[in-house]
Amino acid sequence: MTSTVAALRGYGPVFALLFGLQFISMGAMEMSGPFWPIQIKALSASDSVFGLAGIGVYVCPMLGVSLTSAFWGRMGDRYGNRLMMVRALAGLAITQLLVAFAEDVWTILALRFLQGACAGYIAPAQAYGVEVTGGRDRAGLFAWLQVATNVGSLGGAFLGGLMLEALPFAAVNLTAGVICALCAAVAWASLPVPPEGTGAGPVEATPMSRTPSAGVSVSGLLVLMGLLLTTRMVLQVPFSLYMSEVYGAQHWITGLSYGLLALGFVVGAPLWARIFEGRAPSFVLGWSVLIAAGCLAVTGLAGATRVIGLFAALYFAWGVLLGGTTPVLLSHVSAATRSDRQGAVLGFAQTCQQGASVVGIIAGVVATQRFGLKVAFPLVASLYGLSILVAIGLWIKSRRSFDKGEFS
Repeated sequence: MTSTVAALRGYGPVFALLFGLQFISMGAMEMSGPFWPIQIKALSASDSVFGLAGIGVYVCPMLGVSLTSAFWGRMGDRYGNRLMMVRALAGLAITQLLVAFAEDVWTILALRFLQGACAGYIAPAQAYGVEVTGGRDRAGLFAWLQVATNVGSLGGAFLGGLMLEALPFAAVNLTAGVICALCAAVAWASLPVPPEGTGAGPVEATPMSRTPSAGVSVSGLLVLMGLLLTTRMVLQVPFSLYMSEVYGAQHWITGLSYGLLALGFVVGAPLWARIFEGRAPSFVLGWSVLIAAGCLAVTGLAGATRVIGLFAALYFAWGVLLGGTTPVLLSHVSAATRSDRQGAVLGFAQTCQQGASVVGIIAGVVATQRFGLKVAFPLVASLYGLSILVAIGLWIKSRRSFDKGEFS
């Protein structure tokens, strides 16, 4: 807790408010996150409908985000990322309130798609964070914004599980909608409009910005980040069903276990950010190989164990390792981008992330529907094997670039 307060003070009071908004709003949305398959199964008329809708309830908002993120990013560059954050929070609030009153799966899917299309909060929040901090310590900045998201995920999933023990599913969505509406109002009233000329500037501006980003393959970083996210999302839909079938877990235990991944991320992300601060891409990619190998080992063991305590510990360890992936890779993408294009590029990066997440969800559902829940973790481990190969290829390429003097 002390290190968290110190980090927030180091970035300033505006970032502390930004951190709080992201934590609360993302936590509100995650209150229903792990429990959608249970709700969809209860509303589905057949197994085939459940199979389709179980994918769609997660994929539809991601498709909405992926189709609109680049557009909203350009609007953020033109009209301000602060306005885009308020718009996104308002969109989440309205659609979440409407979802609470939906009583059939097709209406839910349509509203979830609309929710994604109207939302897209994270990319403008990241771009706004770069503005208010002047681009200082991007890896740490992105790590702490991801910490806010994952702390919210941890608390939201657990609180959602507790609420479902006593209240209907609609109450969870109504609560989330009200919370997002309050966040939108606070963002509009409290977040200052950054003065002109306070952006991070192009990467050529200072030697410090040149060190971590010059010569980096942005497309390669996006491919690796996308593959890692694809792998992570394989378990999104089957997780609650896996916990029920393998461990006979209650809702609150499922929510807590689901949140341990986020807790591990919260612990690991700031540590990884300090390790990677100011480092060249070759260093980061070399560690990415090791992190992917660690994820392979951890998920392989998690799928093999039938001891729920060990499973929970491995899930936490997985989250710690994931803290060294997306925030760090995304910070290098941002550092290689001009300040007047932060919104557009980070919006495009979010499009790539959402597309990768869609692929992961579909792969997880198709595999578990066809071969059973027992294949979920072996599939995750196999995809991490592929991530290792991609990371090795990028590391070798970055080393060659370094040897040619591109980072001198």
